[in-house]
Amino acid sequence: MANAKASLPHNSARGCTRGVVLFALVVLVAACSSQPQVPFSKTLEPISFEPGNTYNVTDGRARFREIFCAANEEHGESLPDYRPCEDALVRFEDEPQPIGEPVDLGVSSAGLLAKMVPGLAYSCIKAWLHHDNSAPNHVATLGYETGFIQVEGIASSETNATLIADYVANLGPEHSDQPLILVGYSKGVPDIFAFLIAYPELTKRVAAVVSYAGAVWGSPLADTADEKQLKWLTHIPGAECEKKDSKALETLSPANRVAWFAENTLPEHIRYYSVIAFPDPDNISNGLQRFHRQLGELKDARNDSQVVFYDQVIPGSTVLGFFNADHWAMSVPIARQHEITQAVFADRNDFPREIALEAILRYIEEDLSKDRGGS
Repeated sequence: MANAKASLPHNSARGCTRGVVLFALVVLVAACSSQPQVPFSKTLEPISFEPGNTYNVTDGRARFREIFCAANEEHGESLPDYRPCEDALVRFEDEPQPIGEPVDLGVSSAGLLAKMVPGLAYSCIKAWLHHDNSAPNHVATLGYETGFIQVEGIASSETNATLIADYVANLGPEHSDQPLILVGYSKGVPDIFAFLIAYPELTKRVAAVVSYAGAVWGSPLADTADEKQLKWLTHIPGAECEKKDSKALETLSPANRVAWFAENTLPEHIRYYSVIAFPDPDNISNGLQRFHRQLGELKDARNDSQVVFYDQVIPGSTVLGFFNADHWAMSVPIARQHEITQAVFADRNDFPREIALEAILRYIEEDLSKDRGGS
């Protein structure tokens, strides 16, 4: 990076250096990796869709692909980061054939209220990232109300559960008839889970929870870093992350997640969905390659650079699809706002997030409609 900095104008060099420091911290500290414990392959073990499978998951891939591909064909090319359907969605040999039902691409009348809970360090980098909000803006034109619930970027899930509860408790009467969908990205999923358990009286308001590249079962990378590294994030210019509670790594430790599930049961009235990042190794950004290799050495090369694919699955959920995208590309549009950081770190950041969010909401709308006796 020293050579790159010397060749850049002063302002660009400062922005590049800030990006280097920022994302090195966000994805934690990794060592050089050797051979992965489980090599990369397009296989789904230990996930199975057979009855009685370990994760008790339902296979929603066929219908989700129909919805995603139909929306992508209809208006995907007019949106940023267009990718053909077969390039964006990973197809496995056991995926069922499409069911053949038409896809309604009109404006929704279901009134879904989808709120996204971001992941580790988002509030620390939010000012720098300058998120374009293109996915929420896109689905707003289709009748879906979305947005973010502000949580603390480096806090424990217990702390963030309170913030989620505050949001839900303060929903106005104008939202009373809207099914509430909570979409958790990365650590956002454990934060949502903590809310569901700590505030059972508020869970009646929740219709569905989505793991979107979620750290459902944590990540071994969390055990390679410490609290001091998280606190460095509070010094990023514009950072809004809390300095008192820096317990996010404890939440993300795999041992913590296993113990949490052993002690808690998710509410049964809520529908759960899993959307999984399963990138080809050559579709992982430069800035994440190192962590992809390390996570392979620690556990499994079938990871998105932060979470192994099967650790993104909520038990008892409907698995909607597997996207050929790394952890950043799934949710963080770095390349759209930061050309230098894109060139150095996020060179595989293009991903049709707008169509992904639309397809998720359309699938859930269909699914909830069946419960209400809809067609």
